Amino acid sequence: MPADAEPYPWNALLGRLVGLRLFSVQFVLDHVQLRFDGPDPDEPVLTCVVMPVVEVAGRRTVPRRAGYADALVSLVAGTVLETAEAAGRGLRIDLTSGRVVVDPRREDLVGPEIALLTGFRDGGWGCWRPGEDAFDHLA
Repeated sequence: MPADAEPYPWNALLGRLVGLRLFSVQFVLDHVQLRFDGPDPDEPVLTCVVMPVVEVAGRRTVPRRAGYADALVSLVAGTVLETAEAAGRGLRIDLTSGRVVVDPRREDLVGPEIALLTGFRDGGWGCWRPGEDAFDHLA
């Protein structure tokens, strides 16, 4: 990293989801979009190019398994309580209704991106890729 480069702001963007409601889960061909809303005009969208793992009531449901879509949809209307992002551990969103974990294995990768967060009125956005930041272990 160049001497004048800013360090990566862990969880700064993802943390902006705290307090927002998951109002929609949209399956789009080969990915899923999680849409959030709240009292402000932001409507962030987390596009998961790699399908996330869903945890509800202590049960972990993985993509391409029976009940996966139902588990993901069951999170709708939940409010984001906490988010986490860490090197080698991926992304985590804890909701009142369950948890979403984006932490793929190398064989789960389907392209140059893992997830993309957009939809903030101030133009804030983020893109997570293999080999970078929270996914540095997938280089």
